[in-house]
Amino acid sequence: MKLTITPAAARFLRLMLLADGTADSGVRLAVSPGGCSGLSAELAVAQAPAAGEQAVTVENIRLFLNAQSRILLEDVTIDFVDSMTAQGLVFHDPKQVACSTGSEH
Repeated sequence: MKLTITPAAARFLRLMLLADGTADSGVRLAVSPGGCSGLSAELAVAQAPAAGEQAVTVENIRLFLNAQSRILLEDVTIDFVDSMTAQGLVFHDPKQVACSTGSEH
């Protein structure tokens, strides 16, 4: 699986694990179609993969991904933004067309 996590996103995920996990914990990342990047996600710290999930290690971070998430995250870059207008993980999917921010007249 080809998935990239930027240093900023890795820092954010490691802080989540430090705050809520143990040495063996990972991040459950459930991705579904939707949102401006084409993806929306729910994430939580978990001790082990649930039934149907696979553990994938990226940047020394264990991610627990279901089959749909593994397919949707192929070739995606996960970044973290912290700005006046947004804070959180952002998914850059080269297969997705950008959203329109306004209408043209």
